[in-house]
Amino acid sequence: MALPLDHDHDVIDGPEAGRAPSLTLIPGRRTRRARRRMPWFSGTVLGLFVLTGIFGPFVAPYGQQEINLAESLQPPLLWGGTWRHPLGTDDLGRDILSRLIYGNRVAMLVSLAVVVIAGFIGVVIAIVAGYRGGRLDSFLMRTTDAALAFPVLLFAIVWVATFGVSTRNVVIILALAFWPSYARVLRSEVLRIKTMDFVTMARTMGAGGPWVVWRHVLPNIVPTLLVLVSLQLGLAIVAEGSLSFLGLGVPAPAASWGGMLADGRKHLADGWWMAVMPGVALSITVLATNLFGDWLRVNSDPTTKR
Repeated sequence: MALPLDHDHDVIDGPEAGRAPSLTLIPGRRTRRARRRMPWFSGTVLGLFVLTGIFGPFVAPYGQQEINLAESLQPPLLWGGTWRHPLGTDDLGRDILSRLIYGNRVAMLVSLAVVVIAGFIGVVIAIVAGYRGGRLDSFLMRTTDAALAFPVLLFAIVWVATFGVSTRNVVIILALAFWPSYARVLRSEVLRIKTMDFVTMARTMGAGGPWVVWRHVLPNIVPTLLVLVSLQLGLAIVAEGSLSFLGLGVPAPAASWGGMLADGRKHLADGWWMAVMPGVALSITVLATNLFGDWLRVNSDPTTKR
């Protein structure tokens, strides 16, 4: 006898009628479950990035400016080098591994300072423009568009020519270049959130604007803010390295990945590791930050949490 089932299943008849229907995992659920898994590669790389930035000077085998001309241009360990310098030395005999560790510290401090300052400026402008609206919104957004259209490299050259080369100036340059991205994206979130029912109800019950912003608007833009921070962190690392490579960033004698790349391009024939090692460190770190940011973006999407 045929047993009628719901519209998602076929009719069971014959020898299979007495068997319980098999349970299969819906592919969509498997995909969403996989998306929620912790990205171990990017998490491990970022963990090492932060720990090395904090404790780097205590674990580095040599100082970042410890010169030994007798050991200059020694290859890495796997290419005939020694355990004293596992990643080789540069043209002045400075240990590449130690300089990478100190450069990691510079990249971490600069990038974190940039995303914090730029994020704060962008959040304030986004909330003011999106929640208040009107002419103030138009003025702030036209200012944001102008800042987005201004060339970062030209701005960096003018700033450095006026105020000189320093780590503080690198942070200022990149923070002023990055805040428009936060303002533009987060303003759209504020415009969406302020039209929701719970915000309208709070305003109807007499809640003031600052209270609504603090209790309702700001907490609901935090997931988007975290995704932006994770993505902008990688851009800040690349931007700091690019400015240092061009001589507009962290000044010597401080070690930076971009500065090491600039020094290594003159020895590609007899000391290729001088450029390859900082390039690999920079690439892996930026890749990890982008993968982690993509993981945050996917998990902040409510459609992937069911």
